[in-house]
Amino acid sequence: MLKRTPLYSAHADMGAKLVDFGGWEMPLHYGSQVDEHHKVRNDCGMFDVSHMQVLDLKGEDCRNFLRYLVANNVDKLKESGKALYSAMLNREGGVVDDLIIYYMNESWFRIVVNAGTAEKDIAWMQEKANGRAVDIAIRSDLAMIAVQGPNARERLWQAIPGSKDATESLKPFYAAQYGSYFIARTGYTGEDGFEVMLPSDDAENLWNALNSLGVAPIGLGARDTLRLEAGMNLYGQDMDEQTNPLEAGLAWTVDLKSERDFVGKDALLSKPVKFQLAGLLLVDRGVLRSHQPVSTPCGEGEITSGTFSPTLGQSIALARIPKEILPGDEVRVTVRDKQLRAKVVKYPFARNGKSLI
Repeated sequence: MLKRTPLYSAHADMGAKLVDFGGWEMPLHYGSQVDEHHKVRNDCGMFDVSHMQVLDLKGEDCRNFLRYLVANNVDKLKESGKALYSAMLNREGGVVDDLIIYYMNESWFRIVVNAGTAEKDIAWMQEKANGRAVDIAIRSDLAMIAVQGPNARERLWQAIPGSKDATESLKPFYAAQYGSYFIARTGYTGEDGFEVMLPSDDAENLWNALNSLGVAPIGLGARDTLRLEAGMNLYGQDMDEQTNPLEAGLAWTVDLKSERDFVGKDALLSKPVKFQLAGLLLVDRGVLRSHQPVSTPCGEGEITSGTFSPTLGQSIALARIPKEILPGDEVRVTVRDKQLRAKVVKYPFARNGKSLI
C-alpha cells in the first residue's frame, strides 16, 4: 500500500492527479503542469515535500561523525542555522544519497534526505555511528511544505503571522526556528523561497492558508522541470551508488583539500575523472529524455535528465559526456532512432524567472 503525507486529503480535494512516487501517493499535477511551472517562475507556488525524511542528530560527537560521514566539510558550519549541501559516499566513491545538513548547535544537526532512499540512508548512518556519542532521531512527526517563487517569502509571512521578524534577515541556505516551525531559505526550483518543517497536525492549516492567499499547489511534474532548468541533480538519475560525484557535477560539494578523512575519499583520489555532467540544448526538433545515448567527437555519453523547458521553449538535458567536450561544441543525441543535434552549454538553464542561455 502506498504511503500518504498529512496533505493527501488536501491534494485529493484540489483535484490532483495522484501517482506512485517512490512508494508515496503524491500529486503529479493539479491540471496543467506547464501553468504550474510558470506560476513558480513568475509568482509563487507551494509543494508538499513531506515525503522527504527529516532526521535530528543529537549528541556531543555530531560534528566528528559528520566529518567522516559526508564528502563536504561540515567545519564550514559555524553559525546557527547555516545549511550545507553534501553527499554520503560509499567505499567505492559512489553516491549513497545527497542531503542538506543544518547546523543548530554543537549537539544538534538537522539532516533532510530523499524519500526513496530514507531507509537505506538511516541504516547507513546508524552503521557508521556505531560506538559514537550520536543519536539519530527519525522525525516522522514533521511535515514539510516548500513555498517557492519571487513572491514566496511575502506570501509565507502573510500565512504565518510574526514569521517575518524571525526570517526576513535569513540569507540563502540558512534556517531559523519560529515556534514549532523550522523555516529554511532553501529550495529545489532555482527561485527564492522557504522550506518549512512543521508538526504534521499543522500542515493542512498552513497549506490552506497559503492557498487562500493565492499560492497555487504545484505537483511533481513542474517540480522536475523547475529543478532541471535550475541545474539541480536528481538522485537516481543524475547520480547513484555507481556514480563518482566528480563526474556528476558535484565536485563543488567534495572536500579533497583538507586532511580530513571521509567515507569514499580514497576511492575518489585513486580514480581518474573521465566524464563531466554538462548541459545540452536541443537544436533540432524533439524532446530529450533520460538514458538517450549521446555521441561526441571524444566518445559516447548518456543523458541523465531531459525535458522540454517551459521557460526556454525548447528541450534541455543534463548529460554525462567525456570531460574533453567544451561548451559550444555540438553533439548528437539518439532520439527514436534519429540522430538529433544538440549544443553543449553551461547550466543552470534558468533561475530567478529568467533564461540563462
